[in-house]
Amino acid sequence: MAKLSEKVRKARKKPGGSNVGKYKNVKKGAFCGPAGNAPAGSYPVNTKKRARAALAYAHYAPNPSGIKKCVYRKFPELGKAKKKK
Repeated sequence: MAKLSEKVRKARKKPGGSNVGKYKNVKKGAFCGPAGNAPAGSYPVNTKKRARAALAYAHYAPNPSGIKKCVYRKFPELGKAKKKK
C-alpha cells in the first residue's frame, strides 16, 4: 500500500473527501468535488457511469447542489427526465 501525502490525508478527513487520491488516471478538470465545497480530487466525472455515481453520493458533500450542477453541466443528458408515451 502506497503512503499518502499529508495533503491527501487531510483532504480525506473532510466531508465528501473520502476518495481523494484514488483516481490517478483522471484528468484534473474531471472532478466536481470543489463545486460542492468538497476537496479537490473527489467526485470524478470523467465517464457517464462515474457521473451517475457522483449524483448518487452528492449528499455526502457540504454543498450537494454544487455537485449536481457540475455533473449536469458535463453530462446534460443525465438531467432530463424521460417522457411516458
